Amino acid sequence: MKIAVLANGTWDSEWGSQVLKEVDYLICADGGANHAALSGRIPNLLIGDLDSIKPEVLTQCENAECVIERFPCEKDETDLELALINAEEQARLVSERDIWLYGATGGRIDHLMGNMALMLAYARRGYRIHLVDPEHEIWILLGRECIRQLPGQELSLISLSEKAVVTTEGLHYPLTRGVLLQDSPRGISNVFLGVEVVVEVHSGWVLVVLPK
Repeated sequence: MKIAVLANGTWDSEWGSQVLKEVDYLICADGGANHAALSGRIPNLLIGDLDSIKPEVLTQCENAECVIERFPCEKDETDLELALINAEEQARLVSERDIWLYGATGGRIDHLMGNMALMLAYARRGYRIHLVDPEHEIWILLGRECIRQLPGQELSLISLSEKAVVTTEGLHYPLTRGVLLQDSPRGISNVFLGVEVVVEVHSGWVLVVLPK
């Protein structure tokens, strides 16, 4: 089951209409519902203070089989936090560990940094949030993973911990229990040699950025 959250960041409606077709359960954080409507999709759940959603889109949600949860503007959690809490609950019901996050890049840099913090919080609880836009796929890795792409594809590994110990296979600049530091860009813009790369994070948390 593919569970996704759509936030109110930058959105490409044509691209979005394709990716949302693959989503089984869609949660929109407030104005994210405007993006969903542009891509021909009504969310299963709309949540937030609803200060960004267009009135006509709210009416569409009210007239459809969409659960709406309205919160006050003055609250401790952001709308995206509320959406992710619900996504985690839905994922737990179906024993899913992956949550897809769209519309969470572009616009304000503080929002993007906050979204990265949320990704790390969920990674520590055993969930992987895939932050995806038309130009990137971003996730947090601890452990071993095989990634398949075309030769020449770029891949960046960024330590979110003070340091991370990493081994890679299939990249132009290999690491064998190499140390990536939080305050160094050493892992930026590596390159696939073939179609498959193995990344193993022995310790620490590593942000994987795959440009498209």
